[in-house]
Amino acid sequence: MNILRSTETSSFSPMESKKRSKITVIGAGNVGAASAMRILEAGLGDIVLLDIAGGIAKGKAEDLMDAASLIGHGCKITGTSDYSQTKDSDIVVVCAGLARKPGMTREELLNKNACIVKDITRNFMKFNHRPVVIVVTNPLDVISYVVYKESGLSGKRVVGMAGCLDSSRMNLISSRFLEAPLDSFDAVVMGTHGETMVCLTGSSKAGKEPLARRAPKDAIDRIVEKTKSRGAEIVSYLGTGSAFFAPSAGVFRMVKAILEDSRETMPCSCLLNGEYGVSGIFLGVPVVLGKEGIMNIVQMSLSDDEKRLLNAASNSISSQIAQLNI
Repeated sequence: MNILRSTETSSFSPMESKKRSKITVIGAGNVGAASAMRILEAGLGDIVLLDIAGGIAKGKAEDLMDAASLIGHGCKITGTSDYSQTKDSDIVVVCAGLARKPGMTREELLNKNACIVKDITRNFMKFNHRPVVIVVTNPLDVISYVVYKESGLSGKRVVGMAGCLDSSRMNLISSRFLEAPLDSFDAVVMGTHGETMVCLTGSSKAGKEPLARRAPKDAIDRIVEKTKSRGAEIVSYLGTGSAFFAPSAGVFRMVKAILEDSRETMPCSCLLNGEYGVSGIFLGVPVVLGKEGIMNIVQMSLSDDEKRLLNAASNSISSQIAQLNI
């Protein structure tokens, strides 16, 4: 009696030899492990889960493989602390670093995580020539800049995961405030992954209308403030650590768009070279994602107030980069 092999999973073959994409996830904490699980169980490719604590990475990888015949994905995951096993990765996801504690700002993490990620980047670049790198470690926009500078990769191949997460959070908060179906909202968040994020209430949609037209200004202001503080709110509930289910969903969405070359548009942190009047730093803007990473940066029309807020966000990032001590 073959209990686990229903007709729905009859094509499952864990020993399948055809070449699959290779994704390395660095950091086997909550975000890294959850990201690995989403990618693995969607069958997007084989995964290397790497952590300085090799036993934790190995244990989580083996635990995920125990579910293979239940899920039926046929991909493999390897847990390790050995960077040589990351060789020839299509995508490297950097999740490693210190997590925020209650009361700690993203900026307070700056130099500690910059040093950690600088070392990580040096190590994985020894075995990879042109991966697309997705950065998750906070403070996101500055750490993306560190990876870009240390890796020597084109700016189009280094992209930070934040804008899609913040936009998803804004969708949920808008849905709750306006008591409308979640799928009727399409938020756009730019700027930093932090206190200077820019919620585009005029470009964000509530049904067929701009969000700004669906509620009084005080309600819109509350949605914006709630979106900005959402990460800190979750940190305060958890007590230790920070959000990981939604961030891992953001990673998954980006990995899928890149591997499938779907040319999907979503807000991400990327290197700007004159777009939006900003140059030389990473900032969250809408981009088109495909097999080479960032295929195009989408230029949106902004109001004068939105331009002012985006300028403040870029100044914040520039200031943080100037404070790097690595």
